[in-house]
Amino acid sequence: MNKIGSKKALEMVLSRLKGFKEAKVRDEQYITPADIASEVLWKAYFNSDIEDKVIADLGSGTGILGIGCLVLGARKVIFVEKDSAAMEICRQNLEILKSEGYDAGRSMFIEGDVKDFCERADCVFTNPPFGTKKKHADKEFLLKAFEISNMTYSFHKSSTNEYIIDISRKNGFEIRERFCFKFLLKNTMKHHTKGKKYIDVSCFVFEKNN
Repeated sequence: MNKIGSKKALEMVLSRLKGFKEAKVRDEQYITPADIASEVLWKAYFNSDIEDKVIADLGSGTGILGIGCLVLGARKVIFVEKDSAAMEICRQNLEILKSEGYDAGRSMFIEGDVKDFCERADCVFTNPPFGTKKKHADKEFLLKAFEISNMTYSFHKSSTNEYIIDISRKNGFEIRERFCFKFLLKNTMKHHTKGKKYIDVSCFVFEKNN
């Protein structure tokens, strides 16, 4: 079986995965860029938050975060996604991974709303809607992550950082780390008038207080 030996190699694998066929504006369906996903996942791997762990990928979309966890040795990844089309692409991406000789570990696909998901996980990864179309949509994902795990990696618009920090404190979580990115939104939706747009995004690492 192939093994990932570097962050760059991980990025190369993730960059070959399929994206959304028709991204839904209301659900803010954007692909996590492969370079950003690989940076966060590589750090999580060296933090011992992936290998041999049960991972929940909330709002998994086409699966880039959860599949990255499988490549890095997760014992099991649970993909939770309400959009059936995105879930089908996620399944296809997992088959791409297997065809390239990578050990895909155990995977579970749950098609439904994250609010109905209740299985425990060692660690949660989520790139939720940022709440620009549906107010506080990101809060719903974050609270679910806090409910099912003591460790969460979650992406949010940097303009909402104080709000996100306040939610974590009120729910007994501290911020272990924070990564800052210029998040590239490619022209994947009909309302986009420019080919590329960048927004400031923070990835928080939340850990439950003892």
